[in-house]
Amino acid sequence: MRFTLYAALFLSAATLLTACSGEVEDIRPGQPVKTRQQAFKAIIRSFEPMGVMLRGKAYDADKFLTLANELVAQRDAPWVHFGPDTNYPPTKATPEVWRLPEKFAQDRQAFIAATDTLLAAARTKDRKQLDAPYQAVYDACQGCHKTFKQR
Repeated sequence: MRFTLYAALFLSAATLLTACSGEVEDIRPGQPVKTRQQAFKAIIRSFEPMGVMLRGKAYDADKFLTLANELVAQRDAPWVHFGPDTNYPPTKATPEVWRLPEKFAQDRQAFIAATDTLLAAARTKDRKQLDAPYQAVYDACQGCHKTFKQR
Protein backbone atom coordinates (compact mmCIF):
# COMPACT_ATOMS: atom_id res chain seq x y z
CA MET A 1 0.00 0.00 0.00
CA ARG A 2 2.73 2.44 1.01
CA PHE A 3 4.73 1.59 -2.15
CA THR A 4 1.65 2.17 -4.32
CA LEU A 5 1.05 5.57 -2.72
CA TYR A 6 4.67 6.63 -3.25
CA ALA A 7 4.62 5.36 -6.82
CA ALA A 8 1.42 7.30 -7.54
CA LEU A 9 2.88 10.47 -6.02
CA PHE A 10 6.09 10.06 -7.99
CA LEU A 11 4.24 9.53 -11.27
CA SER A 12 1.99 12.52 -10.59
CA ALA A 13 4.99 14.74 -9.86
CA ALA A 14 6.84 13.50 -12.94
CA THR A 15 3.82 14.16 -15.13
CA LEU A 16 3.41 17.66 -13.71
CA LEU A 17 7.08 18.49 -14.24
CA THR A 18 6.99 17.19 -17.79
CA ALA A 19 3.93 19.29 -18.57
CA CYS A 20 5.58 22.40 -17.16
CA SER A 21 8.85 21.98 -19.03
CA GLY A 22 7.46 22.74 -22.49
CA GLU A 23 9.18 25.25 -24.72
CA VAL A 24 8.14 28.87 -24.44
CA GLU A 25 5.82 29.96 -27.25
CA ASP A 26 6.67 33.02 -29.33
CA ILE A 27 3.58 35.18 -28.99
CA ARG A 28 4.97 38.45 -30.38
CA PRO A 29 3.50 39.89 -33.59
CA GLY A 30 4.93 38.12 -36.60
CA GLN A 31 6.63 35.56 -34.33
CA PRO A 32 10.17 36.58 -35.38
CA VAL A 33 11.95 34.11 -33.10
CA LYS A 34 9.80 31.18 -34.18
CA THR A 35 10.08 32.23 -37.82
CA ARG A 36 13.87 32.36 -37.77
CA GLN A 37 14.06 29.03 -35.91
CA GLN A 38 11.86 27.45 -38.58
CA ALA A 39 14.05 28.98 -41.28
CA PHE A 40 17.18 27.48 -39.71
CA LYS A 41 15.44 24.10 -39.49
CA ALA A 42 14.62 24.30 -43.20
CA ILE A 43 18.30 24.97 -43.91
CA ILE A 44 19.25 21.93 -41.85
CA ARG A 45 16.74 19.77 -43.74
CA SER A 46 18.66 20.56 -46.93
CA PHE A 47 22.16 20.48 -45.48
CA GLU A 48 22.14 17.32 -43.36
CA PRO A 49 21.12 14.91 -46.16
CA MET A 50 24.11 16.14 -48.17
CA GLY A 51 26.40 15.16 -45.32
CA VAL A 52 24.76 11.76 -45.09
CA MET A 53 25.42 11.26 -48.79
CA LEU A 54 29.04 12.32 -48.47
CA ARG A 55 29.70 10.08 -45.48
CA GLY A 56 27.93 7.08 -46.99
CA LYS A 57 28.17 5.26 -50.23
CA ALA A 58 24.87 6.46 -51.69
CA TYR A 59 26.02 9.63 -53.47
CA ASP A 60 23.42 10.83 -55.95
CA ALA A 61 24.73 13.82 -57.93
CA ASP A 62 21.29 15.03 -59.01
CA LYS A 63 19.82 14.77 -55.51
CA PHE A 64 22.88 16.50 -54.05
CA LEU A 65 22.52 19.34 -56.55
CA THR A 66 18.82 19.67 -55.70
CA LEU A 67 19.67 19.91 -52.00
CA ALA A 68 22.43 22.46 -52.67
CA ASN A 69 19.97 24.59 -54.65
CA GLU A 70 17.45 24.33 -51.81
CA LEU A 71 20.12 25.35 -49.31
CA VAL A 72 21.03 28.44 -51.31
CA ALA A 73 17.36 29.32 -51.80
CA GLN A 74 16.74 29.13 -48.03
CA ARG A 75 19.96 30.63 -46.70
CA ASP A 76 18.73 34.24 -46.51
CA ALA A 77 15.46 33.54 -44.69
CA PRO A 78 16.53 33.64 -41.01
CA TRP A 79 18.59 36.81 -40.96
CA VAL A 80 15.84 39.43 -41.33
CA HIS A 81 14.21 38.06 -38.17
CA PHE A 82 17.08 39.12 -35.88
CA GLY A 83 15.56 42.53 -35.16
CA PRO A 84 16.63 44.65 -32.19
CA ASP A 85 13.60 43.59 -30.13
CA THR A 86 13.85 39.85 -30.75
CA ASN A 87 16.13 38.80 -27.90
CA TYR A 88 13.49 37.07 -25.80
CA PRO A 89 12.48 33.49 -25.04
CA PRO A 90 12.26 31.14 -26.88
CA THR A 91 15.37 32.51 -28.62
CA LYS A 92 18.54 30.46 -28.61
CA ALA A 93 20.56 33.42 -29.81
CA THR A 94 23.06 34.89 -27.41
CA PRO A 95 23.10 38.63 -26.64
CA GLU A 96 26.27 38.84 -28.73
CA VAL A 97 24.08 38.89 -31.87
CA TRP A 98 23.11 42.43 -30.88
CA ARG A 99 26.36 43.38 -29.11
CA LEU A 100 28.60 42.33 -32.00
CA PRO A 101 26.57 43.11 -35.13
CA GLU A 102 29.66 43.44 -37.35
CA LYS A 103 30.93 39.97 -36.40
CA PHE A 104 27.44 38.54 -36.82
CA ALA A 105 27.28 40.06 -40.32
CA GLN A 106 30.75 38.70 -41.15
CA ASP A 107 29.78 35.21 -40.02
CA ARG A 108 26.57 35.41 -42.06
CA GLN A 109 28.59 36.47 -45.12
CA ALA A 110 31.03 33.60 -44.56
CA PHE A 111 28.08 31.19 -44.53
CA ILE A 112 26.65 32.68 -47.72
CA ALA A 113 30.02 32.51 -49.49
CA ALA A 114 30.50 28.91 -48.37
CA THR A 115 27.07 27.93 -49.70
CA ASP A 116 27.92 29.57 -53.05
CA THR A 117 31.09 27.48 -53.24
CA LEU A 118 29.19 24.32 -52.31
CA LEU A 119 26.59 24.97 -55.00
CA ALA A 120 29.30 25.54 -57.62
CA ALA A 121 30.95 22.24 -56.62
CA ALA A 122 27.60 20.44 -56.69
CA ARG A 123 27.00 21.67 -60.24
CA THR A 124 30.12 19.80 -61.38
CA LYS A 125 28.50 16.56 -60.16
CA ASP A 126 32.02 15.39 -59.28
CA ARG A 127 31.89 13.69 -55.88
CA LYS A 128 35.59 14.41 -55.26
CA GLN A 129 34.98 18.17 -55.33
CA LEU A 130 32.36 18.21 -52.57
CA ASP A 131 34.08 17.36 -49.29
CA ALA A 132 35.96 20.64 -48.78
CA PRO A 133 33.04 22.93 -49.74
CA TYR A 134 30.65 20.93 -47.58
CA GLN A 135 33.08 21.17 -44.66
CA ALA A 136 33.39 24.92 -45.24
CA VAL A 137 29.62 25.34 -44.86
CA TYR A 138 29.69 23.18 -41.74
CA ASP A 139 32.57 25.21 -40.31
CA ALA A 140 30.76 28.48 -41.07
CA CYS A 141 27.73 27.21 -39.18
CA GLN A 142 29.78 26.06 -36.22
CA GLY A 143 31.81 29.27 -36.14
CA CYS A 144 28.66 31.35 -35.91
CA HIS A 145 27.05 29.00 -33.35
CA LYS A 146 30.12 29.21 -31.13
CA THR A 147 29.55 32.91 -30.51
CA PHE A 148 25.92 33.48 -31.32
CA LYS A 149 23.92 30.39 -30.21
CA GLN A 150 23.17 29.28 -26.66
CA ARG A 151 24.12 25.69 -25.91
